[in-house]
Amino acid sequence: MMDVTGLRQRLESYSQEHLLQFWDTLAEPQRKALYADLSELNLEEVCGFYKRTVSSLNEEQTKLDERMQPIPANMHGSVTRTPLEKITNYEEAGLREVSEGRVAVLLLAGGQGTRLGVDYPKGMYDVKLPSGKTLYQLQAERLLRLQRLANDKFGKCGDIPWYIMTSEHTKEPTMDFFARNHYFGLEKENLVVFEQGMLPCFTFDGKIILEAPSKIARAPDGNGGLYRALREKNVLEDMERRGIQYIHVYCVDNILVKMADPIFIGYCLSKGADCGAKVVEKAFPTEAVGVVCKVDGIHQVVEYSEITLKTAQKRNPDGRLTFSAGNICNHYFTTEFLKKVVLDYEMSMMHHVAKKKIPTFSNTLAVWEVIREDEFAPLKNGDGAEKDTPTTCRHALFSLHHRYLLNAGGTLVDSEGEPLPLIPRPEEKAVAETESPAAAPKCPTENANTEFNNNYAQKELRWDECPVVVEISPLVSYAGEGLDKLVANKKFTCPLSINEPAQKIEV
Repeated sequence: MMDVTGLRQRLESYSQEHLLQFWDTLAEPQRKALYADLSELNLEEVCGFYKRTVSSLNEEQTKLDERMQPIPANMHGSVTRTPLEKITNYEEAGLREVSEGRVAVLLLAGGQGTRLGVDYPKGMYDVKLPSGKTLYQLQAERLLRLQRLANDKFGKCGDIPWYIMTSEHTKEPTMDFFARNHYFGLEKENLVVFEQGMLPCFTFDGKIILEAPSKIARAPDGNGGLYRALREKNVLEDMERRGIQYIHVYCVDNILVKMADPIFIGYCLSKGADCGAKVVEKAFPTEAVGVVCKVDGIHQVVEYSEITLKTAQKRNPDGRLTFSAGNICNHYFTTEFLKKVVLDYEMSMMHHVAKKKIPTFSNTLAVWEVIREDEFAPLKNGDGAEKDTPTTCRHALFSLHHRYLLNAGGTLVDSEGEPLPLIPRPEEKAVAETESPAAAPKCPTENANTEFNNNYAQKELRWDECPVVVEISPLVSYAGEGLDKLVANKKFTCPLSINEPAQKIEV
């Protein structure tokens, strides 16, 4: 039985009585639907979110320049400035935790592929690799390979649970996709799909909006809604039941993401950090990415629009940008830290109007800087856009796998037997032309040699015209390891695929 009088009184106490303005015109099924919707609404919580948001808008907004400080050097590690012995130690520490079953990954996958021109979850997108593998399949196979590496190293096979936060539009398609593909070899019980929350939409005068006479207008609560979802969907309880202590959190659209990266985990463990951020060095001062830094002594991500050009261009004595830690939404948390956030702080977190939520971190944040070409190539737009397209993602993967091949002692040649150059990034081409119109774009310098750079300059290849096609299955190699026995001292032509289970090289 519907207690409409009681509901009306509750709505009036929060100045939301307008939500029943069409009650008398509704048919009985519509009344029942609206009554159920309003009865389930936590008015104290959502109205509290609104009040705190308005309060933040009314505060004086200033540039953060004078309040910003870079991450302290002792907590800002870098893969390019760390001795190989230390990196090996970090990796071993991370693999040990994987073997003990104490590591999980948590994927933020609420978005649909609207900008890609599709109506299904972005993780199901095929970027036209030779294998036809989707983002989800690549990520699943990286988990499988990592579990094997940990088992080979320590003789214990720990599972890596995969938690996927979807939206109401992507949950069912995601679950169906994994089921149809037999979970890509993962154990079904190790895939936990849960739905992010939806919050009512408010007008600027604090009124909840009706989408229809019998339906509240709602919108996803964004990546920052992770904490709320962890609480409401009992995900933290599941993690504690499994004995998970460390979680890698990332976004679905990065084709190069290293799932549960043992080096990153080991580095954070070495620093005793309860929170970590993997970053890339900003390509140039005005690159449109947020930076990880300290503001008033608190670690957070500051968006590029909140920094003046003078501060963005500030450099250290060694010539590197002072605020160079570009955020790529790739994080490490201890379960204890997440539990504290969810249970103690989530309800009071600030929400933002028409902005992404800016995460704030603990004072034991560890920052690990990685090579952009090795670990970050997001898929945002359809082909035809300037960047972050299926083509740029595909070529980023080919370039990485080409370098894996080179580092393992193999060589990629053209039809005349000449070594093929590395694929340059479109960003490098743009920067080169901006700084000097006559300058030729450069290939990535990490792991490249002079011969290949010279070949590139002589042939004047564009990033989107390079003939390199190399795909190495994640089931064969997680990050280039173990390839020497397959490719050392051999020459290959494109397209080149290295696949499982027979590890046969297909040319």
